[in-house]
Formats: sequence, structure tokens, C-alpha cells
Amino acid sequence: MAKFEKAKNLNEWMDQRLAVNTLKKVMNTEYWIPKDINFLWAMGMVLAATFGILTISGIFLLMYYKPDTALAFDSVNYTIMTEVGYGWLWRHIHGIGASLVFLIIYIHMLTGIYYGSYKKGRELIWLSGMLLFVAFSAEAFSGYMLPWGQMSYWAGMVITNLFSGGSLEAYGLVEWIRGDYVPGDAFLTRFFMLHVFLLPLVIIGLIVLHFGALRIPHVNNQEGEDFDYGEAAELYKAGKVKESKVIPFSPVFLSKDVFVMGVYFILFFYLTFYQFSFAMDPVNFDPADGLKTPAHIYPEWYFLWSYEILRPFSKDLGLALFGVSQVIFFMLPFLDRSPNVAPASRRGLFKYWFWLMVVDLIILTFMGKLPPEGAWNTIGLVAALTFFALWIALPIITKLEKKL
Repeated sequence: MAKFEKAKNLNEWMDQRLAVNTLKKVMNTEYWIPKDINFLWAMGMVLAATFGILTISGIFLLMYYKPDTALAFDSVNYTIMTEVGYGWLWRHIHGIGASLVFLIIYIHMLTGIYYGSYKKGRELIWLSGMLLFVAFSAEAFSGYMLPWGQMSYWAGMVITNLFSGGSLEAYGLVEWIRGDYVPGDAFLTRFFMLHVFLLPLVIIGLIVLHFGALRIPHVNNQEGEDFDYGEAAELYKAGKVKESKVIPFSPVFLSKDVFVMGVYFILFFYLTFYQFSFAMDPVNFDPADGLKTPAHIYPEWYFLWSYEILRPFSKDLGLALFGVSQVIFFMLPFLDRSPNVAPASRRGLFKYWFWLMVVDLIILTFMGKLPPEGAWNTIGLVAALTFFALWIALPIITKLEKKL
């Protein structure tokens, strides 16, 4: 009883100074969300949990990593993997988390597109989410440099060369980014700082922005139905309706989040212990060598679709199309001219547009891992042209869409 009184007094003390009870109501117990949403709406919490695991595992790895070109490779592959107790486990967790975080991001993005969660007042939710995607991409790329293996070095060389601007030949900018003519100590130290300090701060800030943007217009639902959340909540609390359209985030939907995370972490730790090799490129187990170019340079799987858009074209055109492919998803709320907020299955031609886009992104991803020769190059070119054709067609087919 005394412990209960102490907890109550502490809660009152905190509430007087930080309004914790009000915050709890606004963000949890009185944050009303649609009842008819499925497990795909839990991906945001899964993503936040994965980011937390990446942060914790990264802190443990940081204790033994050496951001020095002469020491980095050995600090990862020998010190952490063989000499530090359970160092191998933290590295596997970090590597698997880095891959799965993008799988979750892509599922989250495609869910938003399928259910129209970027429309009708929800544009800032989509834009803040896309900014998060960019920040996670930068975080992943900077982390890929740190093991200082062959693919780290040469992927860093290729990606930073993109900043030369093709025929603009802005190599001064490239050298400024690297801190040298080629990736070296300055390059590794800069990307180490970005990875462990600056970009995590940006990601945390964007997560707060994303949740804030989500709180005002409320999340979308499976049917795209729009209603007065406040009125529906009052009817629910007063017991005036048999079946409510809304549920409180906590504890009702939070229990679904926890269940989905439980299933997800079974997969996560299965991969960590038994299938960790898929997140670790074998070429990167060779030390970085600026005099020995790998036969085929490619990024991690989550960047392959955009990398394949770059490859089939000339230097300048490929760079321009690569830039457009990075920006075009930001424009989705403005290119979709349909008045309907509904799942793709009920939106006529948009249904075919969505599934064609998914298939095309998968093809681009597979082609990006293969050498650009023969039939692979032709398939990659067709898939890249299809990608842009779909985006050009989007405003036309959505403008013709009849109001539901």
C-alpha cells in the first residue's frame, strides 16, 4: 500500500511539472484510431523497435570499433567477432537489423500507397515518412562504409562519384565530401561521425515529426472511410453504440502492436542465429584495397532498385533519372489526382498501377545484383523505362477515376 501511495505521489509530482497525465491521454488512452485496421498498421511500431535495437547494438559495437583505415577492418572482423564476448552476436543483430529495417520501411510505404494514406490532409504524414526513408538510407550507407572491406571502399568510391554531376565534373565537391582524392582516413572518420551521431539525431527528430503529423488527421483505415473521431469516441465512451468505429490506441491497438512485434522478433532472431549471411556481403570480408577493383560493384539489396535505374543509361541521363527516382515518391500526394481515399482494390486502373509498380521494383532489385551484360542489361533497361512510364501515367489514370 505504501509503495502504491509513493507511486501515486510521484505521478502527481511529475504531472504538475510535465503534464504527464495529459500527454498519456493525448498520445495513448484517448488517442482514437479506426477499429477496422489490420496488422500492417503495426509496421510503424515495429520500425521504431528495430531502430531501438540498432541503437543499442550500435553502442556495444562502438566500444570496440576503430575508425582508422589501418585498424577498422580488423576491429570488426577479428576483435569484435572473435575476441569480444558475444561480439559476434551484436554484429549479427546490427547487420540483420539494418536489412530488416528497410524491409519494414518498404512494407510500410507500400501499405500507405495501397490504402491511400497520403491523401486528403495526410500529405505531411507521407512527406515526413519519406524524409525518414532518406535519413535511414543515409544512415545505412554511412554504416556500410565502416567495416572497411572491399565493397565498403568501392561502393563509397562509386556513390561519392555521383556528386561530380556527370559532365559537370564537380570533382572538387567529391574531394570535399571524401576529404581526399580517394576514400581514406578523412572519409572513414566523417562517415563514422555521421553514422553514430548526426544521422541518428536526425532520425529521432523525424520520428517525432512523423508521429506528430500522424496524431492530427488520425491514421487512415482499410475502407478509406472518413468520420468525426471525437464524436465516435464520445459515443463509444458513453456506451451508446453496439459496435464502435474507433478504439483507443492504448491498450487496445497497442496489444496488437505487441503481438505483431512478438512474431517479428521470432523471425529477427532466427535470422540472427541461423541465416545472418544474407545481410553480410562475402566480398566485404576482404580488406579494402584501392588497387584491386571487384568484378562487380553493387550496393546493399535495399538500394538495388534505384542503382539499376542508373546503370542502363549514359552517364548524364542515368544520373538525372537516378535523381528523379529518389524525388518522385515525395510527389505522390500531388500526382495522384483522384478524389477517392480508398484501397487500391476499389480504385479501377490504380489497382493495376500499384501492382505493376511493386513487380517492377522487385525486377529492378534483382537486376541490380546481376552484372549489366546481355539479357540482364535489356531487362534492366525495360524495367527502368517502365518505372518512369508508370509515374507519367499516374496523374492521367487517377484524373479519369470516377468518384466512389
